[in-house]
Amino acid sequence: MIHSSQGRLQDRRPLAVIDIGSNSVRLVVYEGVARSPTVLFNEKMMAGLGRGIVSTGRLDDEAVRRAVEELRRFRALAEQAGAVSLHAIATAAAREAENGMDFVRRAEDILGVPIQVLSGREEAGYSAQGVISAFHRPDGIAGDLGGGSLELVDISGEDFGDGITLPLGGLRLQEMSRESPAAAAKIAREELRRADFLADGRGRAFYCVGGTWRNLARLHMLSTGYPLPVMHHYELPLDDMGEFLKFVMAGDIAQMQGAKRISKSRRALLPYGAAVLREIIDAMQPKSIVASAFGVREGYLHSLLSPQERERDPLISAAEELAILRARSVTHARELAAWTDEAFAVFGIDETEDDARYRRAACLLADIGWRAHPEYRGTQSLNIIAHASFIGIDHPGRAFIALANLFRHEGIYEDDVSPAMKALAGPRHIERARILGALLRVVYLFSASMPGIMPKLKWREGEGRKLSLVVPASHAGLMGERPEARMAILAKVLDRPMEIVVGD
Repeated sequence: MIHSSQGRLQDRRPLAVIDIGSNSVRLVVYEGVARSPTVLFNEKMMAGLGRGIVSTGRLDDEAVRRAVEELRRFRALAEQAGAVSLHAIATAAAREAENGMDFVRRAEDILGVPIQVLSGREEAGYSAQGVISAFHRPDGIAGDLGGGSLELVDISGEDFGDGITLPLGGLRLQEMSRESPAAAAKIAREELRRADFLADGRGRAFYCVGGTWRNLARLHMLSTGYPLPVMHHYELPLDDMGEFLKFVMAGDIAQMQGAKRISKSRRALLPYGAAVLREIIDAMQPKSIVASAFGVREGYLHSLLSPQERERDPLISAAEELAILRARSVTHARELAAWTDEAFAVFGIDETEDDARYRRAACLLADIGWRAHPEYRGTQSLNIIAHASFIGIDHPGRAFIALANLFRHEGIYEDDVSPAMKALAGPRHIERARILGALLRVVYLFSASMPGIMPKLKWREGEGRKLSLVVPASHAGLMGERPEARMAILAKVLDRPMEIVVGD
């Protein structure tokens, strides 16, 4: 029996997924099958199985040798990490090469499990499920650029189309174009005409999936000094994409700020990824280009969930799990999230669906920094939240949740907020974070971070817009100067008279 620490969720059974791609072979061990999966261990090798496949029709012999040896290690690592099951999938190179099935049989003997060689349609479907699992109500077209192929699929909420597979993978394009990104762009332009549904994506999002595009987004992030180095849901600005992609295609990547932080093997394929993305933008005319950290592997994992689990909000699920692991009481965190529904309604604050989701997540995370010294709880909470592997949230939303928790611990002083964080959040999120932070500073003085009291605190509206927070007589002992002082700050933030009273 494996004894895990209390930093692990005790009801999870780890599983491992091995993804055999045209360029990379990767092992990911997940904590368990969950709506918001957590990675226990992650390792990849750049095997380059699909290198030369256009001219030879075969997997590269040296790449096969290296991959086979690495798969032995991957199986041993999965066992060492405590995985109770091992799943293996293979994509374009394995399904297309004349020696692909020979390699698959050797790999199956080593891994001891069957390898699911995905058809183009299956690969597109899992890519779509990966995006569906990682974004709240996605709407647009997902493109998964691998080493051997590009899968495109239309997504609307939980629904997705059949998709299409095109021979536009980075390794394949590099060979087909004779290492000319300009020629690769022409090839991509011609192939993309087969994806006639790209026109349906006009004014919608384009979701970039796959290592080449993630590293392209990372290069943009590094070269522009973007303040939040979190890849998932990073939006590449359309207004300067043309010049950026043109520069990358020119091949002077090594001169760009941050380029050395991208591996040489990935860097070599960026011009071809840039060529394909530029042609997609021209053909589709999207409203936004969004990087996805989730793809085929996570889509496969998503397919293992029950229908009920798939319907859960991934952000709320992840926030609840972090509260279980780090808060003094997850029950109190849940009470707080529900109680602020009523509070914001009473305050007359209109919320979009995402506004409400982000507020509830902020409440669930409001006590995760309690083990730190009181002077640093706000900063620690902000850093954890800003850089956590959350899905189902954009970057301004991350900034809102992080700032709400900074204000909750340290007071609603904007002087403590960096200019970069202010710019990322925007004025609207900052103001709402101040309101939520000020409110939490009041009610935590009644709850002491323990459950039971929050459902008993009620709001009462009086004359002249006056709001009273009514504390039940049974808990009148909780009244005092400090809660009243903090209520005065909340009243100032909301610009309305407020008080705390004892009621029946």
